Amino acid sequence: MSVLPGNSQILYREIYQQQQLWNNGSCLLLQKNCGYFGFDRSNRKWKKNIVRRDWRVESFWPDLSRPSTVEMEPINDCDQLDQILLRSQELSRPILIDWMAAWCRKCIYLKPKLEKLAAEFDTKIKFYYVDVNKVPQVLVKRGNISKMPTIQVWKDGEMKEEVIGGHKAWLVIEEVRQMIKKFV
Repeated sequence: MSVLPGNSQILYREIYQQQQLWNNGSCLLLQKNCGYFGFDRSNRKWKKNIVRRDWRVESFWPDLSRPSTVEMEPINDCDQLDQILLRSQELSRPILIDWMAAWCRKCIYLKPKLEKLAAEFDTKIKFYYVDVNKVPQVLVKRGNISKMPTIQVWKDGEMKEEVIGGHKAWLVIEEVRQMIKKFV
């Protein structure tokens, strides 16, 4: 014997997935049967009603041929910076340098977002970072760094533009994206 719910007209409701069809990995067809037992007051009989519904769900798969993040390379001294700038001049390709510190919270939050941005511009610009506490202060002075995080675009051996990131990370990333688009 079953117990009647508060609404005695509907005793049983059943929803289940009947069929899944993949269409070239891009489209999923779901067909569901929605059924219930209920008391039909007009006929004074119990009946089972089944309603079929079809939904088409489009899914967009990420492009797996491109990386989602690209790890930024560290710069450790002035000689390494000179070699990087020389190589970028030969390739006529700008570089981006993130001047950061391990103790800077904004720098830590910004780094993964910059690595995602590096994947977006993977073939057009190379991303580097400098931890100002681990390098000689001559290198920090050469970058003319006063606040952190500071993101600079260097092209033809000289610094062209910078963003000082003391505000929200998504705003900094948008500013950096606009800055990169000027030089690529």
